[in-house]
Amino acid sequence: MSFPDIVGDIAARAPDLRGRLSANAPLAPYTWFRVGGPAQVLFSPADEEDLAHFLARLAPDIPVTTIGLCSNLIVRDGGVPGVVVRLGGKAFGEIATLPDHRLRGGAAVPDMKLARAAADAGIDGLAFFCGIPGSIGGALRMNAGAHGGETTDVLVEAGGVDRAGHIRVFTRADMGFSYRHSDAPDDVVFTSAVFQGRPGDPAEIAAEMKRITAAREQSQPIRERTGGSTFANPRPHSAWKVIDAAGCRGLVVGDAQVSPMHCNFLINRGAATAGDIEGLGEEVRRRVREHSGIELRWEIRRIGLSA
Repeated sequence: MSFPDIVGDIAARAPDLRGRLSANAPLAPYTWFRVGGPAQVLFSPADEEDLAHFLARLAPDIPVTTIGLCSNLIVRDGGVPGVVVRLGGKAFGEIATLPDHRLRGGAAVPDMKLARAAADAGIDGLAFFCGIPGSIGGALRMNAGAHGGETTDVLVEAGGVDRAGHIRVFTRADMGFSYRHSDAPDDVVFTSAVFQGRPGDPAEIAAEMKRITAAREQSQPIRERTGGSTFANPRPHSAWKVIDAAGCRGLVVGDAQVSPMHCNFLINRGAATAGDIEGLGEEVRRRVREHSGIELRWEIRRIGLSA
C-alpha cells in the first residue's frame, strides 16, 4: 500500500531543513523481522538542531513515530501514517568519554557499541548493555536491561526534543523508570544520554562481556529473523516458562513461529507477514491466559496499521 505524498508540504513549512525526507519509504529492511509496510514520510535529521527545527514546524495533526535499530519492533503490514523519525549518522552515533567514569552516547549508538567503548575506557558497570540488541534511544524508552543490569542503574541524564521542537534534558528521576518502562513524555525523541560507570580493568570487563555474549548465543535464536524478547516477564514468573507451560513452544501461525530454542522469542521463518507475527503473539497470550490466568504484556513495540 502507499500513502498520499505530503513531503512537499512538510518541506515548505521547514525551509531550512537539512535532513532527508522520503515519501512512502519501505521500513521492512530496517526491522529485524524484515516485515511491515512503508512510512508515509521517513525523516532522517542532520543533527539535534535540525530535528528541533523540523518538529517545531511540522503541522500538529501529523503523527510522529520514532524508530531505532528496530530490533524489538513490529511494523504492521499497512505501514505507518505520518512521519517516522529515524536517527543515524555521525550526529547521533558518536560516543565520548567524560570525566568521572562517564560516557555520552548518541541515541543511535548500538548498546553493544556502548558496552565496548566503556570496556576500552576501563569503565565498569555498563557491560550488561552488550546483551541488549538495540540502541541507546530504545534503552531509554523501555529501561532496557539484561544480565542483572538495567538502564536506570547507570543513567545520569538523557537529551531529547519534544513535539513542539524544544530541546530538553531529563534526569534519571525525570525518566520515571520501572520494569521495561519509562514515564518520559511519549512525544520526546531522545537524542543522547550520559551514563555513569565506575573504575574497572579493561581485561576483566571484556571477559564479562564475552561471558554475556556466549550465554546469549547459547540460549537465544539471535541468528534468526526475530525481535528479541516478546513479552515482559510477569513477575515473579519468567515469560518463557509460562509460555512453555501453556504448550506454545514451536507454535506456528502462517510462517511465524514461537522459537523452539527460547519460548519468549518469535521468529519469521522466511515468508511471515507482520500480521502472522502479531497474530502468533496474541495466540500465545490467549493460551497463557487460559492455562495459568497470567496476562502477558507485550515487550515488543508494535506500530502502524494492519493490512
